Amino acid sequence: MIQLVLSVILYFVIFFGISFILNMLLRRTWLMSVVYPIIIVIVINDIKIFEYIKHPLNSFGEAFRVLFSSGYQDIIILSAGFVGTIVSGIVIRILRRSGYQMF
Repeated sequence: MIQLVLSVILYFVIFFGISFILNMLLRRTWLMSVVYPIIIVIVINDIKIFEYIKHPLNSFGEAFRVLFSSGYQDIIILSAGFVGTIVSGIVIRILRRSGYQMF
């Protein structure tokens, strides 16, 4: 249980930071929130990236089957990373509205 809580905090902070930096550099507020699910689907599978291009229906079907067959702990941890990207987008929008122009 302690590992789950620490993992959730770690994934939230890591992906908040990565997303915040990408938002500042690329000035695309929701880019990481859109890219995050794609990266996670590619990372959790043993399918090569070329297979996603060559046979997309089979590859994505297998990828989502593996994702949904994983344990609830994994889904909670990965969801924390996704929430971190969303919160980062919200923080960037608030800062820009307040007058802060990052890079």
